Amino acid sequence: MVRRAGQPAFGHVAGGSRITVRQVRSGIGFSARQKRTLKALGLGRIGRERIQPDNPAVRGMIAAVRHLVEVVEEAHGREDHKERTG
Repeated sequence: MVRRAGQPAFGHVAGGSRITVRQVRSGIGFSARQKRTLKALGLGRIGRERIQPDNPAVRGMIAAVRHLVEVVEEAHGREDHKERTG
């Protein structure tokens, strides 16, 4: 697939919100499909956290393994963005 000018690169969330996902249970004893979903989320060990873009695809993956993961936080925009006051 050719990327056109002005389109973001694959996996890039332009100013979108992000969610942090943490694995809280092992994938042992669960189906291979659920283990592959954990791997696709960048997980694989208990306690590992990954920041993912907040989109329907990632939300669907989280829902598929909701008994193995938890959403730690939902960050909006960039992490280094601070609101100005004054």
